[in-house]
Amino acid sequence: MADMLVRLLDLPEADSLLQKLEMENIQIRRAIAPDKFRVVNWVKEHSSISGAGECDVCFSHTPVSCFIATEGAKIIGFACYNATAPDFFGPTRVLEDYRGRDIGKALLLRSLHALRDEGYIYAIIGGIGPQIFYEKCVGATLIEHSTPGIYKDFIGALEKK
Repeated sequence: MADMLVRLLDLPEADSLLQKLEMENIQIRRAIAPDKFRVVNWVKEHSSISGAGECDVCFSHTPVSCFIATEGAKIIGFACYNATAPDFFGPTRVLEDYRGRDIGKALLLRSLHALRDEGYIYAIIGGIGPQIFYEKCVGATLIEHSTPGIYKDFIGALEKK
């Protein structure tokens, strides 16, 4: 899977989108330490064991580098950054029943704005899934020759060979 590059100085604002979601009873917020096991277990169940490992690392950062989408107490999505490498976005996931409501976009924007607030000018979206989504939401561009990327030697990739 290829990587993409995002210029963080050109990010769209996120406030109106976050307000729209709040009116639908959906909150996008930074996870905190008491959330750790609930969030990591949710990621393991709804994404992958590899994603859970990356998410777990985010809880060792201050502030935690994982945002969650919730509807009441129900986790419906997550997004991590600075997990496998500094200045990397991902992994991320939104439950299928909630897709198409801009929740993934809100998680992406909150994460990328956090990276910009930490002083980064560009960010890498590692091992992309939906290329068109990232192009449309944040103007991400494909990084040539980025396959195989940072994930080429992790045990999960070796198991698939």
